[in-house]
Amino acid sequence: MPEIGEVARIVSFLKKHLAGKTISSVKVQDDNIIYGKVGTTAAEFQKAITGKKVVDARQQGKYFWYVNAAFTKSNFTRLTRVYFRMVMSSPPHPVLHFGMSGWMKFSNDDSSYYKPTKDEESTWPPKYWKFILQTKEEPKDQVAFVDPRRLGRIRLLDCAADAIRQNTPLKENGPDPVIDKDILTEEWLVQKMRSKKVPVKALLLDQANISGVGNWVGDEVLYHAKIHPEQYSNTLTDAQLSQLHISLIHICTIAVETLADSTKFPEEWLMRYRWGKGKKDQNKLPNGEKIVFIKVGGRTSAVVPSVQKKTGPVAGDVKVEDNGEESGADEGGNVTGEEHNEAKPKSAKKGGASKKPKATDVKAEENGEAIGAGGYDNGISDEPEKENLKSAKKGRSAKKRKAADNEGGGDDVEKKSTPKKVKGPKKAEEKESTASRRRSGRTSVKG
Repeated sequence: MPEIGEVARIVSFLKKHLAGKTISSVKVQDDNIIYGKVGTTAAEFQKAITGKKVVDARQQGKYFWYVNAAFTKSNFTRLTRVYFRMVMSSPPHPVLHFGMSGWMKFSNDDSSYYKPTKDEESTWPPKYWKFILQTKEEPKDQVAFVDPRRLGRIRLLDCAADAIRQNTPLKENGPDPVIDKDILTEEWLVQKMRSKKVPVKALLLDQANISGVGNWVGDEVLYHAKIHPEQYSNTLTDAQLSQLHISLIHICTIAVETLADSTKFPEEWLMRYRWGKGKKDQNKLPNGEKIVFIKVGGRTSAVVPSVQKKTGPVAGDVKVEDNGEESGADEGGNVTGEEHNEAKPKSAKKGGASKKPKATDVKAEENGEAIGAGGYDNGISDEPEKENLKSAKKGRSAKKRKAADNEGGGDDVEKKSTPKKVKGPKKAEEKESTASRRRSGRTSVKG
């Protein structure tokens, strides 16, 4: 999922290939999810952009936007669910976000921050495109919005260009660690952390608190600050919060300056070594320190236990597994990791069935549009629904058995009411005769 550094990368490409150029034509593919979920259509989007000139491209956290020549204001987009907006000469303005897998591709340049594994990735038009912008001026460039999983959104915002940041969804986001340093001060961060009792990483991931921090950036920040991601935010000391502020600004600044190119990251960064999950002897730093993985805030988190020690209450006790993963409980008390199917809640009665862990909740990023860990649009697991269905079936079966018992006596009733077999008269007479002979001494006894 694109984060603050990846958005900076797209902004740099937009400046390079679109700034100062007019959009001569727009190709679209209608999609009732990507367009329709936020109340627009591909045709409306096409009409809003065609013929407009792009002056600049800008960013706030996971958002970025173009600036139109007629206005010196911005058009916006949010990126983590990644949005970007384009400010046009008149409303409505296009507002977009990338979701989990959205991206912008350029016909004459490679915008990827990692090398494609398949040759088909370099074909044009690219797979899964939703719109393609064609520039009027030479060299004529094409820019495509792609989204394989259809979790992105494309909308039109009917407001003045200079009011875009005061409207949903941008207005709900917190300050940017790079461009809003005057707001995101150490004092501001201390107050924010102390005001909530949630795992510190979950707080960092919430875009309503801080813009631009995603999964890998959050892990990197906490690793450099030497803070365990599960520790409650309101239990951190003044010294820890001071270091957290330094690490947050430092990591985000480098991510933006390098345009999320991991080959340019410092050698000591966790990002360089965290990709060996599940591979033997690869979950380690160069100095041999082990990297383990846990679930925090609904996301897999890379942790170095020897560095990130727990100094206060955490969301759940964590157990290190043989495969380099940790298991325990997330901030909601849900069991995670390999222990998921074996652990029993402490409150479970002896001999009783343990509760099934709840599906991990994922915070809605855009007016209630949640993106779940499994990639589903509503972010809600279907497990509770399955359990309810099973319970309903059991209930119906029980009612059927009860009705059968009332009508026909049922299996159990029939067994109890069945009379014992009466012995035949012949056998009864023989036993009686034998008993009489024994009493009279006429019956011989063997032996």
